Amino acid sequence: LDRNISFSLYMTHGGTTFGHWGGANSPAYSAMCSSYDYDAPISEAGWATPKYHKLREFMANYMAPGEVQPEIPDAFPVIEIPEFELKETALLFENLPEPKTSRDIKPMEHFDQGWGSILYRTTLPAVKAGTTLLIDEVHDWAQVFIDGKLIGRLDRRRGEFTIKLPATAAGARLDILIEAMGRVNFDKAIHDRKGITNKVALITESSSDELKDWQVYNLPVDYSFVKDKNYTPGKKVEAPAYYRATFNLETPGDVFLDMQTWGKGMVWVNGKAMGRFWEIGPQQTLFMPGCWLKKGENEIIVLDLKGPEKASVKGLKTPILDMLRPEAPLTNRKEGQNLNLKNEKPVGQGSLKAGNGWQEVKFDAPVQASHFCLEALNAQDGKDNAAIAEFYLLDENGKPLSRQHWKIAYADSEETYGGNFTADKIFDLQESTYWSTARGAKYPHQVVIDLRETVTVFGFRYLPRAEEGYPGMIKDYKAYAKMTPFSY
Repeated sequence: LDRNISFSLYMTHGGTTFGHWGGANSPAYSAMCSSYDYDAPISEAGWATPKYHKLREFMANYMAPGEVQPEIPDAFPVIEIPEFELKETALLFENLPEPKTSRDIKPMEHFDQGWGSILYRTTLPAVKAGTTLLIDEVHDWAQVFIDGKLIGRLDRRRGEFTIKLPATAAGARLDILIEAMGRVNFDKAIHDRKGITNKVALITESSSDELKDWQVYNLPVDYSFVKDKNYTPGKKVEAPAYYRATFNLETPGDVFLDMQTWGKGMVWVNGKAMGRFWEIGPQQTLFMPGCWLKKGENEIIVLDLKGPEKASVKGLKTPILDMLRPEAPLTNRKEGQNLNLKNEKPVGQGSLKAGNGWQEVKFDAPVQASHFCLEALNAQDGKDNAAIAEFYLLDENGKPLSRQHWKIAYADSEETYGGNFTADKIFDLQESTYWSTARGAKYPHQVVIDLRETVTVFGFRYLPRAEEGYPGMIKDYKAYAKMTPFSY
């Protein structure tokens, strides 16, 4: 500002996305929650935060003569809603629409649907125990049922596309319920089809048989679709279901709906789609503008695809946007897991030059690989920390290989307490985010990438952190590439 240079704030006001409008990043696939509060100077609910006041005070120093800052508008009234139970339920599998038929698997868009969930149903042949069910690909979160019994769940964020099946008699009903989460909003993955994008197959040691002849049920997010279910009095169930209730208000106002006791799904209030919830967090509340509430009776409908711990809702005066309850560890290293490189031969080794900006390394010869490991032996600053902002592999022509399907198979250390510095940040297209090892973790450090395809590798590009002094920048390294997974 002293040099009269403009700047932008991301975000000044993030707000909330409502409905199913939250987007996603890729690679690695990461769906956004409904809140876009972003810890912005103006909060999700339009409040002027302490950060806003500091910014306003600072900007006053750079106003032109005669300029005056406008008054800050008052915040809208905020209310509380006492806890109430949702005692009417409608099981999803008992309230299906008319199906569409398809010989082959097609994505959601083929069936004229853009958001929500979709159910694929077919009949199984006789299945031996241990047979692998391949769903190629899950976009984005799947539950697999056989004759109504939950077999397991698959999560695109974790690259999960297979599940082991129990022994099953011929004629059993296979249901694959898919929830579409956020659509990728930039780069090559923006063509983000939802549902199942390619095929479903049964795989054994000796065969691979694609399943055909599907009944497909559209489960959109329109209020007209969710309100006309066969709701009956009942308690919570451990199955996909709709829940409905009414609550009364003397005075409407802005409120945050507390969804902490629910699993995964979506909420409608007075016909308005409030947004998505997921127990894993960090968002545990949904912002409800008071203008969509009314004095007297109000209706709420909740679709929970997993099943709630308790089918109740209450309204809070403040949001909960920072509570993580992950279903799986946040890091890419299993308990007790240690990478074994003892019998591996490096395809490249050397030293990087100290300094900010991209560096490129070429190997002596190209190599075919589907798995890659970068081992950092020490740091430029002599400390324990290792960091990578962005990382590319190069093909035989020195061109960057696609990272679209990469998956972190292993990282010896990742910082998750002081921030989100997991290893997938090395290919997230964001130079400002980075993988960082945890404090106190000693060198050497390794990160292993499952490329999920066979490629020719002839080198790599490495970008250290952009800050002054390039903290955590790797000095000496070894690179390994092979066609089979590494040993642990």
